[in-house]
Amino acid sequence: MKTKTKSILINSTSDKVFSQMDDFSKTGMHMTESSMMMMGSKLKLEQLSANPTGVGASYRWHGKMVGMTMDFSEAVTKWHPPKLKEWETVGEAKIIIMSWYRMWFEIMPAENGTIARLSISYTSPKQWYYKILSFLFVKWYCNWCLNNMLNDTKKNLEKEFTQ
Repeated sequence: MKTKTKSILINSTSDKVFSQMDDFSKTGMHMTESSMMMMGSKLKLEQLSANPTGVGASYRWHGKMVGMTMDFSEAVTKWHPPKLKEWETVGEAKIIIMSWYRMWFEIMPAENGTIARLSISYTSPKQWYYKILSFLFVKWYCNWCLNNMLNDTKKNLEKEFTQ
């Protein structure tokens, strides 16, 4: 298992940062929009659980990327507002460059706002042809994903803060 972590200082309160990052439709919006990293594709997000947040909240991401099926579900396993959230893939995950992942963020008050630290741990796919793709792209993808989640949170909250 490998782990990548990124942190950012956000000029907002811990409660607002947690609330923004707790919303998959906001933190995952980089996967729902066509982009170069998504090879022009985009995924659909579907809420599976009755509750949108909290332990047990679950979601499904699905679509195609360069003709390959992407279909995976994730569930929240830890939820301690406004400090910590953890979620991971459940069931069989068709992700191409990973076979499983766990993500979590920690929110910490700071002198000039809030520090958000976001991490992803993942395992490589089992099929040899996906292992090659994983070797080539997984670090790049993880950095892109973590940066988008943190920078989108910062941009949305600081825009609100200055208005």
